[in-house]
Amino acid sequence: MDFTPLASKILRGNSLRTDRWTECGEDLQTAQLRGLLSRAARTETGRRYGYAELAKLRDPRKEYALRVPMVGYEDIRADVMRMAAGERDVLWRGVCRNFAQSSGTSGGRSKYIPVTDENLRRCHYYGASYSVSHYLRHNPESRLFSGKSMILGGSFDNDVHPSDRRVRIGDLSATLIDRINPVVNLFRIPDKKTALIADWEKKLPALVEASAFADITSISGVPSWFLTVIRHVMARRGADKISDVWPNLEVFFHGGISFDPYHDIYAAITDPSKMHFMESYNASEGFFAAQDRIGVPGMMLVLDNDVYYEFIDMENPLQHPVDISGLEEGRNYEMIVTSSNGLWRYRIGDTVRVVTVSPVRIMVSGRTKSFINAFGEELMEENAEQALAETCARHYAEIANYTAAPVYASDKKRGRHQWIVEWSKAPSDMSAFAADLDNSLRRLNSDYDAKRRNTIFLDPLEITNVPAGTFDTWLKTMGNGKLGGQRKIQRLCNDRHIADGVLASARG
Repeated sequence: MDFTPLASKILRGNSLRTDRWTECGEDLQTAQLRGLLSRAARTETGRRYGYAELAKLRDPRKEYALRVPMVGYEDIRADVMRMAAGERDVLWRGVCRNFAQSSGTSGGRSKYIPVTDENLRRCHYYGASYSVSHYLRHNPESRLFSGKSMILGGSFDNDVHPSDRRVRIGDLSATLIDRINPVVNLFRIPDKKTALIADWEKKLPALVEASAFADITSISGVPSWFLTVIRHVMARRGADKISDVWPNLEVFFHGGISFDPYHDIYAAITDPSKMHFMESYNASEGFFAAQDRIGVPGMMLVLDNDVYYEFIDMENPLQHPVDISGLEEGRNYEMIVTSSNGLWRYRIGDTVRVVTVSPVRIMVSGRTKSFINAFGEELMEENAEQALAETCARHYAEIANYTAAPVYASDKKRGRHQWIVEWSKAPSDMSAFAADLDNSLRRLNSDYDAKRRNTIFLDPLEITNVPAGTFDTWLKTMGNGKLGGQRKIQRLCNDRHIADGVLASARG
């Protein structure tokens, strides 16, 4: 039975609501901030900065920015751990019992982002429904709810063990799966027990058995990890394409990492007559944006999801942050969020490029700490991903995983970039691939080109190949011996701690 027509009617309001954002986006954001301040007025943070008084202002944005400092995770770590220990009304009202474990800070420790009930309902789940509603709106022929959705998530494996057993810490996706409306379970696989298995080596065969003979119409998850699952499913069924196993597969809701290096791989194993790819920006800190137009790059910033946004211009980082009214097309910004999970003017560490301002559409361009600028080249992750995707396409190559880092100048050699690569399909001419990648980076990044010109400051990049499984081995080391569906490799690093660790894993 196909429930898609019913779902389309139920979700139609979500997509139609965004049509008004061009005219009223600024008012919506002001209302979000005022509501957040009002609800948190009696928290410890709210009393400290006078949220009750701010919430009474018709437009509290300016005064809020003057009173409340921007913070990073280390500034709030102690407060978050108090919340995890059961304290009430610290950063957000009430008690929080769910925390999303995220990549560590410069101190090397994991971050634990509060996932409050309000944030879960008004931000994460709302954002997911928003993404689906736009897909259905622009694909009226969809039969999305005639089969099953396969959602690939993580687990509650974590680095700490709270004394309160009701407190759950793990991947954000584990909380989303664990707390989801039971009705959704009628349309998805695997079952919750399988979805939350912590040991990836046990989880992978269980995922294959759960899906190899199912009628899958959509998949959701991180592209790199889902590709591993899909290849095992294809092997299980002896198929060359996943569309031969899942003939009704029509959409991949993806996020977490850039899809550019994986697009051609997925396109080759799916049915191009019906397959669509929809990107979403669902971080541990919140569901911020989703693609609203099939086949058109850029994700619409969600403006009524219990999040108030500010942005730091990456070209003028010392200037005061702006709200959505101060954005300019084509510029890169660091994103600052205020949300109902208790994050107040929080620097999440992501950079976004503004595609349009009315309505606001963005593309994730990288991380504030995921770049290489060892020689003044300012290579951003966005440049690296695009150059790599283009070069792989020209050389019919496929990459399973990679990271890049600087090799600093010595007495005999200038500095250069080292790309450590694990291949799914290596190019026939590695030297030509490296030269082509280098040229693509020069074309996409003027600073890199300037430092590479005539090799005065920077030598050509080098590629170091590592055996299959190297990055998994390194991830196990970093994850206390366990893999997880949301553990990700930092693509660009301005020092060598990741590169040297991966190389050590390759050497065994």
